[in-house]
Amino acid sequence: MKQQEKERIQQAFKEKVDYNELMNCTRCGFCLPSCPTYIETGKNEVHSPRGRIALMKGLVDGVIEPSDEVKRSIDMCLGCRACEPVCPSGVQFGRLLEQARDAIYQTNNQSVTMRLTRNLAFKKLFPNHHHMITMTGLVGFYQRSGLQKVAKKTGMIRVVPKNLRAMENVLPQVPKRKDMKRRPTHLQSFIKQKKRVAFFSGCLMDTVFMTTNDATMRLLQYAGCEIVIPKTQGCCGALHGHSGEQEQSKEMAKKNIAAFEDENIDYIITNAGGCGAFLHDYDHLLKDDPEWKERANKFAGKIKDISSVLVELEFHKIDLQLDDQIVTYQDSCHLKNGQNTFMEPRQLIEAVSGVDYVEMTDASRCCGSAGIYNIVESEMSMQILDYKMEQAKKTKAKTIVTSNPGCLLQMKLGIEREGLGEKIEAIHLVDFLLEAYENANK
Repeated sequence: MKQQEKERIQQAFKEKVDYNELMNCTRCGFCLPSCPTYIETGKNEVHSPRGRIALMKGLVDGVIEPSDEVKRSIDMCLGCRACEPVCPSGVQFGRLLEQARDAIYQTNNQSVTMRLTRNLAFKKLFPNHHHMITMTGLVGFYQRSGLQKVAKKTGMIRVVPKNLRAMENVLPQVPKRKDMKRRPTHLQSFIKQKKRVAFFSGCLMDTVFMTTNDATMRLLQYAGCEIVIPKTQGCCGALHGHSGEQEQSKEMAKKNIAAFEDENIDYIITNAGGCGAFLHDYDHLLKDDPEWKERANKFAGKIKDISSVLVELEFHKIDLQLDDQIVTYQDSCHLKNGQNTFMEPRQLIEAVSGVDYVEMTDASRCCGSAGIYNIVESEMSMQILDYKMEQAKKTKAKTIVTSNPGCLLQMKLGIEREGLGEKIEAIHLVDFLLEAYENANK
């Protein structure tokens, strides 16, 4: 790293990183047992929340210089925020991490390939829903046309990096392009209306995981909700915020706030833990923008996970039925640590007749998905996943339920790596509940 680049990064840390938040850390170490990378690296302090905060503060104070080792420590963090609930001082580590990554990635010299890749993903693909439909439509064509089978049979698939090949195996069947473009904007309740809600459909959720979005809306209708789905909404910006693209994430936040703020609604419903937590933090993201601060506060105050609203509407007290089976639950880190939603998914699962719920050891420890972490930090991700699968197998569960698309794919990947595809399935909570409801109410 050249001296000029080091100076730019150090200055960026001084400008972007909240020094008061850094000072809130008392170095007590309560965060250490909750940090997956600290545990998996053999209790290396550099890869702990306390250690990363020390590095950030050292950069701001000028005690240490930016280096590849410092960047590695910041990159290695999952951003799971498991350190936050156990911190006696209430340090908002997730926000510090986003600020640190923004300081690094908006300042350091990136290769041409890296700049082009980030520009394509963060500025062209995710912010533009039409581009998302086109891209995922191509994946769907690859799956349906026979090209996928040919690529595997001939060995051509080996030109793709091993970690991406593994993810390709567990992708759901992508809907047709015409179906992704033909989405509802308003739905009536199936029973006497109890709430009027808006649904945040997202980007990947409304393309790759479109059937789960459909299941979410049907559950809301069964629970007594009228639903509006604003057409002008877009990607939440979580991947941008977590990857050092804060300015882009702010623009995306403003677009979403404007899309929802004129709707007369009780809540804005989400079904992806990562998206929900980032939407919930729009008030912090835009706290320094006088035009958007109050609008962001109102928006964030209406965010509610699907599991929370279903419990509020007493969906767990109606008939839900599945074949006899053991079920366990893998927490979405951001649903638990970002939205403080922990018991609601469990209440809903345990309400299903035929289900024997068994809590997994360390159910709330990150599975290693963490957005695109399982792609860019594959080795550590798989190390974390292997531990998770050890705990899942101990429950003897037939079904692993989770509440986030990344977690879902990661658990499916874990099942495949263990060769347990014939014995265990992973499923999103809403797909699980819809099946239970419709099975009981045929």
